[in-house]
Amino acid sequence: MQQRLSAFWNEENGQDMVEYTLLLGFVALAGAAVLTGLRDQTFSIWRAISAGFTAAGIPASN
Repeated sequence: MQQRLSAFWNEENGQDMVEYTLLLGFVALAGAAVLTGLRDQTFSIWRAISAGFTAAGIPASN
């Protein structure tokens, strides 16, 4: 039993996969934070574009 536990503890084959998964999770969280921060600016740009189309007499399409 102790040999199995020792072998399991010293096993490194799956370590890279865990590290890459953690890195991917971090990148996903960072991307979500950036996109959430840019939400208001993106909405204001779309509103300005829509207002420009309306002022030019071009109807907005849905």
